[in-house]
Amino acid sequence: MQADEMEVPIINNINSNCNKQRPLPNGRDVFKNLLKDWESSMESPNLEFEYGDTDSLTAELSEIYSYTEEPEFALNRDYFEEDFRSHVRGRRWIELGQEQQRAYVMRLLDALEVTDRDKRLKVARAILYLAQGVFDECDTDTDVIHWSRHNVFLLYDMGVFTALLELLSMEMDNNQACSSAVRKPAISLADSTELRVLLSIMYLMVETIRLQTEDDRPEWRTAREAFKTELGSPLYNGEPFSLLLFTMVTKFCSMNAPHFPMKKVLLLLWKTILFTMGGFEELQEMKVRGRERLSLPPLPEDSIKVIRSMRAASPPASAMELIEQQQQAKRGRRSRRSAFVDSLEGDSPFPKKQPLVKQDSLDTYNERDPFKNDDARDEEEDGEDADSGIEGEVDPLDRDVIIQPPPPPPPLRPPTERASLPKGLPWAPKVREKDIEHFLETSRNKFIGFTLGNDTETLVGLPRPIHESVKTLKQHKYVSIAEMQIKREEELQQCPMTLGEEDVDETPTEILYLGMLPNLSQYVIALLKLLLAAAPTSKAKTDSINILADVLPEEMPITVLQSMKLGIDVNRHKEIIVKAISALLLLLLKHLKLNHIYQFEIVSQHLVFANCIPLILKFFNQNIMSYISAKNSICVLDFPHCVVHEMPELTAESLEAGDSNQFCWRNLFSCINLLRILNKLTKWKHSRTMMLVVFKSAPILKRALKVKQAMMQLYVLKLLKIQTKYLGRQWRKSNMKTMSAIYQKVRHRLNDDWAYGNDIDARPWDFQAEECALRESIEKFNSRRYDKNQNGEFAPVDNCLQSVLGQRVELPEDFHYSYEMWLEREVFSQPIQWEGLLQQAQ
Repeated sequence: MQADEMEVPIINNINSNCNKQRPLPNGRDVFKNLLKDWESSMESPNLEFEYGDTDSLTAELSEIYSYTEEPEFALNRDYFEEDFRSHVRGRRWIELGQEQQRAYVMRLLDALEVTDRDKRLKVARAILYLAQGVFDECDTDTDVIHWSRHNVFLLYDMGVFTALLELLSMEMDNNQACSSAVRKPAISLADSTELRVLLSIMYLMVETIRLQTEDDRPEWRTAREAFKTELGSPLYNGEPFSLLLFTMVTKFCSMNAPHFPMKKVLLLLWKTILFTMGGFEELQEMKVRGRERLSLPPLPEDSIKVIRSMRAASPPASAMELIEQQQQAKRGRRSRRSAFVDSLEGDSPFPKKQPLVKQDSLDTYNERDPFKNDDARDEEEDGEDADSGIEGEVDPLDRDVIIQPPPPPPPLRPPTERASLPKGLPWAPKVREKDIEHFLETSRNKFIGFTLGNDTETLVGLPRPIHESVKTLKQHKYVSIAEMQIKREEELQQCPMTLGEEDVDETPTEILYLGMLPNLSQYVIALLKLLLAAAPTSKAKTDSINILADVLPEEMPITVLQSMKLGIDVNRHKEIIVKAISALLLLLLKHLKLNHIYQFEIVSQHLVFANCIPLILKFFNQNIMSYISAKNSICVLDFPHCVVHEMPELTAESLEAGDSNQFCWRNLFSCINLLRILNKLTKWKHSRTMMLVVFKSAPILKRALKVKQAMMQLYVLKLLKIQTKYLGRQWRKSNMKTMSAIYQKVRHRLNDDWAYGNDIDARPWDFQAEECALRESIEKFNSRRYDKNQNGEFAPVDNCLQSVLGQRVELPEDFHYSYEMWLEREVFSQPIQWEGLLQQAQ
């Protein structure tokens, strides 16, 4: 359609509305609307966040303490100095030589073995002060970290960790403390004093020794490897240290020990697993080595590096923004028509004819916003007042109105930035063996009329384009370690005698799984209970577990300032628990999947059956931008700042101010971890994907795209991609920007019709059948590998009647007393139907 032809319906449409009473257009209002659009787009800035195993060392050390524990820093110092001055007069700790320091630590170890609980607690506080870096003798935060590191390696070398472990086991088994806590109506810090001191020392030791620095001494590096092996081995009552902490979690969640300081337990458990098994970079190296052992081709790329090089995209418009945009668009059309009326009242009866012009500011923004929802545009085009069929063109009558106000703000990104975009997609495409088989089966049915089963080599009778397609698919074929493990397991199940027993490496992951297996469901349910209690969307219930035992003071606050401080502390406490659980579950899933796929599958199935999927969706069903930018921290109270510098007077304004960061590291870290867990639970699981659809996860996940961080957006888009074909054509039509973002950022499966949904009718949702088949495979695997009587059905059988009857059988002591009575009642007094026995035998 030409421009001249378009003007007639436009003018007629305007003339038909000229008589309606409307306020005349104001150029300032138009500019305000443009400015408001620009400001709303700037609400979500790009977050300079680098995802890793943990936050900085100082941040991780500070999170072990609650703000209500602040007075205990001085208490630890006083107990240490009181004991230290009585044995070493006139000198400070940092002035002592190595041998003198070792002699003093040995004296503290001896004092730990006294029976008096109060004396033991004082000695434990003195050891905690050493682990905290003798801060009273330091001038800066760096000095505290330096001496903390020095003292922690000294404490480990002297065997302090083993002594603390014995005390921790004693406190866990202290039935008097448990029963006292159960009867108390309100539990506070005072109920967990001994446990908090012990767990704080152990956490400082694990976290400090775990981190490797360039200036580490050779003996420290040796100690690190020894400590890592010690924690991952079943040296503590035949089980690894992590299992002891899991036991504390289950005891707490079963209400048998409500005084356990759960935040410290979870942080220590997470860091222990991170230390013994390895973080994300170690996982990548283990994956590379595992593929080499199985003679598989190397990985096409390093996923960590690819994600770090990706850029965040602009978020999609929310429902309120879409409605506002529609109203603004209608007001804009009215203003254009009113402008025409103004021009008719002027000197000329008709405005000067202008060529069609692009509207620079708004169209530049719309073009470069791949997440912007198309709902508003679709409704505008379908409406009765649609002025033009060409999107982005401005009515020629509107040009003068747009030019009159001051120029709008510049676009978000400079025009030159588009030229610097990397060419190509970020991920190499992948194809599974099943995909090639399915493609060939469909092609043979179409062109030949019969199939050849799993044969992927024979291409006789197929046209040339099919040959090229198969060649392309095979070029991008990817075989995972999990597929090789499943294939090997099937072979072992089919030929248990000929293939022999499997050699299983005693890795830390294998040892932990073996220890967790008997009570695995309890551990999973306990962790999810804690996650639910700490989620910001959860409402307080009378029957829910109390996770605030190690943050509430003995005396509740009486002033507004104290209440504000406690409120920040409680919110921070919950955030740290979410961070620890999310990182712990993700690490467990990744390590178990690499160790053996069925170990991963059983933990995943327990998570799914314990409602982990709706729990994570419930967590994200909040204002996620507010959660990520939360300021639940008081910088001056964080360790080690609070023990080195003079404490300023706290005011309500200083508490509300928080830190200056645009986001909270731990909350963004938790969100990404939970999204990764959700991806792992639903990947290649049709029934679980349908759970995402049933729980209406699409709008929840789409709101999470407002966070402009590339890694978080990637995992949200992955979750949207797997359910796109089930959301219907209208949803895909209304969310084309999101569909484009999926295409740009998520890995491609070459023959995956995720955007079209052609095969949804052929795949009914049979949740029970899928999960039962998976469960059967898992039980076979566990029975074959871990059941002591796994080869009982293949054991030789003695068929000789004489030898079987001649075996001596150990009978219970009371057997002789009742044997004659039983013989009389069951044998002699019962008539024997010999004819019936003969008939049954025949």
